[in-house]
Amino acid sequence: MRVIDTHCDALLKLQMAKRGHYPGEQTLDFRNSAKIDTNLERLKQGNVQAQFFAIFIDPDIPSDEKWQHALEQIDLFYTEIIEKNPEVKHIKAWEDFDALGDGDIGAVLALEGADAFGNDLVKLRHLYRAGIKYMGMTWNNANLCADGAGEPRGGGLTLLGKEVVKLNNENLVFTDVSHSTIQGFWDILEHAEFPMASHANARAICDHPRNLYDDQVKAMFTKNGLIHVVYNPPFINKDSDTATISDLMKHIDHLCSLGGEKQVGFGSDFDGISSFVSQLENAAQYPNLINELLKHYSEDQVRGFAYRNFLEHRPK
Repeated sequence: MRVIDTHCDALLKLQMAKRGHYPGEQTLDFRNSAKIDTNLERLKQGNVQAQFFAIFIDPDIPSDEKWQHALEQIDLFYTEIIEKNPEVKHIKAWEDFDALGDGDIGAVLALEGADAFGNDLVKLRHLYRAGIKYMGMTWNNANLCADGAGEPRGGGLTLLGKEVVKLNNENLVFTDVSHSTIQGFWDILEHAEFPMASHANARAICDHPRNLYDDQVKAMFTKNGLIHVVYNPPFINKDSDTATISDLMKHIDHLCSLGGEKQVGFGSDFDGISSFVSQLENAAQYPNLINELLKHYSEDQVRGFAYRNFLEHRPK
């Protein structure tokens, strides 16, 4: 069963290697590096047909250097992921998913936080042209568009942020609520035509600021939004670095109980997490999740979670 995974941070790892963060390894081989949870061999073993690669800029990077960091990650996406691997196809338009053949793996760019472009909409337009297909307005910090989930002020979208969401709509790009404050979430839901949570879980199951309350979940489903569950144990079991696939399934069960059977998917956060769900430590282990789901859901439902819900809700 093929899989679409809407969030990983492999680009950051490739950049860290290039910048000397892994002594003795100036480059990581995307095909088979053990350091990359979503390397090509693992994507193939897990039958991942499309993987979203997030552009993420650490908030500690000086503001006048953030755009350069974003460009480096985009360049690595092209040079290390696309150009060196003919079976990897760059998804730049939503219809490109339909052109994937047997053995192809779609690679999709996304933006995690508006820090990369600041308030420069020319830079944002370059990101659209590069092919980003969803944008998270924030990471956990505040930026010029919105506050993030870790910002005590808890503000929502700024005027700039609302303008950016409007541009996302015009460019058929999802606006991601995953790292938003509660107010930011409701602002996004008011203004976004294509809301999604690329990697978030149910707060009723695990009370963590990165997860969504039931009223948020229901509002997302009412607005045709997607919620893709994340595999970071502290977002699955509060204050824990351990979790099982059964623990993760409690979030899927809960989201389905709120009406989300046709709007739930997978957003692993591989390469961005430091602890893992047992037997789901990298992309190669997706069959373990699929097989467990098949014990509790029909094959048709599991195909929905794995890829079809996303394809049916992509912007048109």
